[in-house]
Amino acid sequence: MIDAAYKGGTLSKMFITFEGPEGAGKSTALAVLAERLREKALQVVTTREPGAGTFGRSIREILLHGEELDPKSELLLFLADRANHVSSIIRPALADGKVVLCDRYADSTLVYQSYARGLDEDFARAGNRFATGNLVPDVTLLFDLDPEIGLSRLKSKDRLDAQPLEFHQKVRKGFLREAASDPKRWKVIDASVQPETVIESCWEIIEPLVILRR
Repeated sequence: MIDAAYKGGTLSKMFITFEGPEGAGKSTALAVLAERLREKALQVVTTREPGAGTFGRSIREILLHGEELDPKSELLLFLADRANHVSSIIRPALADGKVVLCDRYADSTLVYQSYARGLDEDFARAGNRFATGNLVPDVTLLFDLDPEIGLSRLKSKDRLDAQPLEFHQKVRKGFLREAASDPKRWKVIDASVQPETVIESCWEIIEPLVILRR
């Protein structure tokens, strides 16, 4: 979690995750926000799930571009990727006092595999706790968007993108339900507006956390 805002003029650490349905603009916003933070002399690590590191890239290929998977196998692969990701990338970066911006994290697994796939919610939550060692983001930005609009924005679709519209509608409902359960951590962003407006909405949330308080 967030330490006292600054130590010696630099943020001690912060873990921010970007969640939402397909085509909501998470990756674009993450890249812009990372540069803004770097302009404030902060050390920033940008990463994603699945697909971080050599192990993650292999898992990503199976999950997003491989053959259809049994939902239980899919869940376990996401958890394996997350365990490696947290131990090899996220925790070391936080230990070094860096800001970590992550495109998808544990909440995606809960929403996609439990709410949308119908797998046991308690098991998914327990699996996330085990894989992350109870590492919870300081802030989670939810890019909320009608799935029909989001899917129409995609130039190409991976295995999960290609799921039926009903699947993606369940994903959106799941994200909104999770956000409502913990408004202190979750911040809902209207992703239906222009990208510049989306980015400014995100910055209004993040900036107060990284400004030196006198």
